[in-house]
Amino acid sequence: MMPNRTFPALRRTLAIWSAVLWSAGVLAACSGNGVAVTTPGAGLKCVDDSPTCIAERQATMKAMLADPNRSWIAQRPDAAAYASGVRLFAFKSKKKEMSCAELHAGKREADAGPAILRTPGNGLSHSQVSRGVILAHEVSRELSRELGRRCGKT
Repeated sequence: MMPNRTFPALRRTLAIWSAVLWSAGVLAACSGNGVAVTTPGAGLKCVDDSPTCIAERQATMKAMLADPNRSWIAQRPDAAAYASGVRLFAFKSKKKEMSCAELHAGKREADAGPAILRTPGNGLSHSQVSRGVILAHEVSRELSRELGRRCGKT
């Protein structure tokens, strides 16, 4: 477990990531830039900050959050899906609505993220890996707290 003195840096990094994703969403929604989104799942493979990738990640996140069955939980993510942050942010956003089984699945996924992101040859930059690892740790902690609150011991 990380000592408490590292939480401000972690929170600052997560706040920056959240602000970037939120800002990108607002800008894309307001800009009318004509960026075409291929499929709702395309955002899981798109990890750069181009307008196309931002739009694809937003479309994927919107589709995941709108899925009443949360069927995306059963899908297995690859390193790019972790690096995109979309699935982890979806778990973070839906944690209060999820069943205990879904929370456990989300925590397992978040816990597996750092090892998958650090796999050699995954095509990710050091900063993409670092951001994904930080987000995975934060989501794991949040889901663990939610599990403890609603589902007993984790």
